[in-house]
Amino acid sequence: MPRSARLVDLPVSVDRDLPVPLSVQLAGRLRLAMRDGTLKSGERLSSTRDLSRQLGVSRTVVTEAYQQLYAEGWLEGRHGSGTYVADLEVPPPHGPAASGPGHLTAPAGGRHRGHRETAPHGGEVIDLRPGRPWVKDYDEAAWRRAWRRAAELPPGDDPDPYGLPRLREALAVHLRRTRGIAVGPENIMVTRGTGNGLDLVAATFLRPGDRAGVEDPGYRKARNIFAARGAEVVPCPVDDDGVVVDDIPGGLRVLYTTPAHQYPLGGRLPIPRRERLLAWARRGGALVVEDDYDAEFRYDVAPLPALYGLDPGRVILLGTLSKSLSPDIGVGWLVAVPELLDAVARTREALADRTGGPAQQAVAVLLERGDLDRHLRRMRLEYARRRAAIVAGLGSRVRGGTAGLHVMVEIPGHALPALVEAAGERGVLLDSTLRHHHGPSHRHGLVLGYGSASLSQVKRGVAVLAELMGPPPAG
Repeated sequence: MPRSARLVDLPVSVDRDLPVPLSVQLAGRLRLAMRDGTLKSGERLSSTRDLSRQLGVSRTVVTEAYQQLYAEGWLEGRHGSGTYVADLEVPPPHGPAASGPGHLTAPAGGRHRGHRETAPHGGEVIDLRPGRPWVKDYDEAAWRRAWRRAAELPPGDDPDPYGLPRLREALAVHLRRTRGIAVGPENIMVTRGTGNGLDLVAATFLRPGDRAGVEDPGYRKARNIFAARGAEVVPCPVDDDGVVVDDIPGGLRVLYTTPAHQYPLGGRLPIPRRERLLAWARRGGALVVEDDYDAEFRYDVAPLPALYGLDPGRVILLGTLSKSLSPDIGVGWLVAVPELLDAVARTREALADRTGGPAQQAVAVLLERGDLDRHLRRMRLEYARRRAAIVAGLGSRVRGGTAGLHVMVEIPGHALPALVEAAGERGVLLDSTLRHHHGPSHRHGLVLGYGSASLSQVKRGVAVLAELMGPPPAG
C-alpha cells in the first residue's frame, strides 16, 4: 500500500477527568502528532466511527475534533477515500526550528508567528503568497475609538444567533451602497468570517453523501469544510472567466463559487455567464454559495452585480472583513432571504455557534462613522500601486489582475516546483496553483499575493522572479 494511502492507527487518548472538552483534547493530541512528525503528510486517519469506538467516546467528539483541524488546514478530505493529513511544512531535525519545545510547525502556506522570517542567505523574506491584507497602515485613532466604545457596553448574556441588530443594520447599508444589493437587517447574519459562514451553510443544507461542487482549481478550505460535513466534494472546472457553467457536473445540491475574483485564477464571472449559472441552479434545485472574495478591490473595471442581487432565493452570499480590514477581527456576514437565514440560525443555535459581541460592537462603530469606507479607499490606491508593479515587472504573463489582492502568472506545471524553490532560496515566498486543484491539474502558474508585502518589497520580489523566469516566450 503506498504511503499516501497508509491508514494510521494512532496511540491517542482522552481524559474525562480533565476540565477540557474531549473534542478539544483530541484535536490537540492530533495537532501535536502532526507537529512532531508522528503523523506525516499524506497519511490517512481513521474514520470518525472507528476512532470513536477506539477511544470510547461519541462520534460527535471525533467529528468536532476533525472539523477543527480541517478549518485550521491540518487535515484535508479526498473524494471517496477519507481524511488525510494535509501537506505540512516539517522543520529540519537539526535546524533552528528544532531548538526548543515552543516552536510550532504550521500547515503549508501558513506563516510562523512571533518572529521575523529570514531567508537562507540571511536577508529579509518577501512574502508574495496570497491570503493576507496589509494591516500596518490603519487609522489608529479610529481603531482605538471603536474598541473603546465597544468596551463601554456591558457584556451580553443571551447572544442573538443572527448577530447584533445594530451591526446588521450597518452592514445592510454598507452592502446596499457598495454591492448594490437590496437587503435589510432581516437578510443578514453576522458570522466570524467566510469559513464559519460556509460551515453553517453546509451543516444546514447538506446531508451525508450529498454532492457539493467547488471550483477546480479553487479554495481548498471550502473542499475541507464540505468534506468534514460528510458531503461528496465534486470538482467544477473553471477558465479565465470563472466557473464553466456548461461543464458543471450533475446532481449538485450546493455549489461554492467566487465570481467577484476567482480563487486562484483571478477571473471575474461575466454577466451572461452569471445568468446561465443561476438558470442552472433553478433547473436543478441547487443552492449557490457566493463567496464575495475580493469584491472590495477593483482596478480599471466597473463593478459587476452580485449573484445574490440577481436571484436572492437561490443564492447565499458570504463576506468578511479579513481581507478588507484584518483577519484578526473575526467578523463576516451571511446574506440570504429570511427563510434560508432562519434555517441557518436554527443550526447555529443547535451548534452553540456565535460571534463575539465586543468585535461586533467595534465593527458597527467603524461602519457607522465611515471609518471603514475611508480605510477601503486608502487601500484601493495602495493595492493598485502594488498590482501595477507586478504587471510592469512580469508583463503579459499576468492573469486575473483586474480585481482583488492576487494575480496568476502562467508557468508550465513541470517548472513550478523548481521555480518556487529557487525563489525561496533568494528570500521570496511563492504559492502555485498545484495545491489548489482537486482533480487533475489543468491550469498551472504562480499565485502572487500583494496584500502583505510593501510596495518596495513587491518590486524587489518581482525583480527576483523575473530574473528566474527569464524573458517571456516569443509571440
